[in-house]
Amino acid sequence: MDTSSILKDLRAERVRIDRAISALEGLDGAGTLRVTVPSTPSAPAKARGRRKMSPAGRKRISEMMKARWAARRKGVAKPTSTKTGARKPMSAATKKRLSLLAKRRWAARKKAAAKTA
Repeated sequence: MDTSSILKDLRAERVRIDRAISALEGLDGAGTLRVTVPSTPSAPAKARGRRKMSPAGRKRISEMMKARWAARRKGVAKPTSTKTGARKPMSAATKKRLSLLAKRRWAARKKAAAKTA
């Protein structure tokens, strides 16, 4: 066996493997090729402070929001109830029944608390 030809074949195989590795490293998770841009040394990022709105900008936004809410109030009738899907009013008999049940529960709790104390 000729070792020089074996070494030549192994080196060629190593070149093919290196190319395959670099191609796979260039892919993102979805299997599409990622374009890499060589990084250029740039100035360090300047720390950004909190951005401030000018008084004129603040006033402009305030006026726009006031106009928006006025138009919304004008276009929509005020609901009679603050709840959505208001329930039917409770009958007097039902109110009385619930009241008696609550009073019985409170009496039972008070009695149980007196026994433990």
